[in-house]
Amino acid sequence: MAGHNKWSTIRHRKGRQDAQRAKLFTKLIRELTTAARLGGGDPDANPRLRKALDEARAHNMPKAKYERAIAKGTGTLDGGGFEHITYEGYGLGGAAILVECTTDNTNRTVSEVRHAFSKHGGELGKPGCVAYLFSPQGRVVLEPAEGEPALAHDDLLMAVLASGADDFETGETDREVIITCQPSIVDVVRSALEDAGLPVQTSQVAQVPAATVELSGEDARAHIRIIELLEDNDDVDQVWSNFDLDDATAAALQAEDD
Repeated sequence: MAGHNKWSTIRHRKGRQDAQRAKLFTKLIRELTTAARLGGGDPDANPRLRKALDEARAHNMPKAKYERAIAKGTGTLDGGGFEHITYEGYGLGGAAILVECTTDNTNRTVSEVRHAFSKHGGELGKPGCVAYLFSPQGRVVLEPAEGEPALAHDDLLMAVLASGADDFETGETDREVIITCQPSIVDVVRSALEDAGLPVQTSQVAQVPAATVELSGEDARAHIRIIELLEDNDDVDQVWSNFDLDDATAAALQAEDD
């Protein structure tokens, strides 16, 4: 979910995970397979595969699982026919939604994505209908482990300059830091920050909206339900939207969780 906004902060506070362990493994396996298929099975020569491996290991995926996923991608095992596809559409109040998927069955995936939109009042659109409202941005998230001190501003500034990144800001908690950079160098920046000993948690190319659409009341709730239904789909990797919440709706949602 894109946007450093009220909804992303509320969701973080709720502790809502992207998926349960089994579902997360499914997505990680799919990414490992796709990365190996596109760039080969050597992580030293394939940054996307190296990042996927780092994430798989960070979530304690068994070695046999990730080795099998890579073998599928390189063709030494059957079943590696995944492709990456992005769907675009509209939620409530004119807010845009981008849905990044990895699938071995596009007919199944587009049907399920369309259903997620229509069930709560949204509409799946044509390619290009909302993509122009977003721009790609490289992001690397840092966060110290529990019990470790927060990251010092001066150390971060030096590391950002040395890595080639553009800037950094506080994330959705006081201990989280988001490093931003050009999309083409996100893997380079991640490696430089890791080499500097900083606690890298994730890295990705995010889709950042040029402007946000403020939603309130039932429109906001229905839009959130579309996003959550999409995120519950095993074929969906990321969902990006250009919406934010008005203050009253944000307060109401927060109160429901307290």
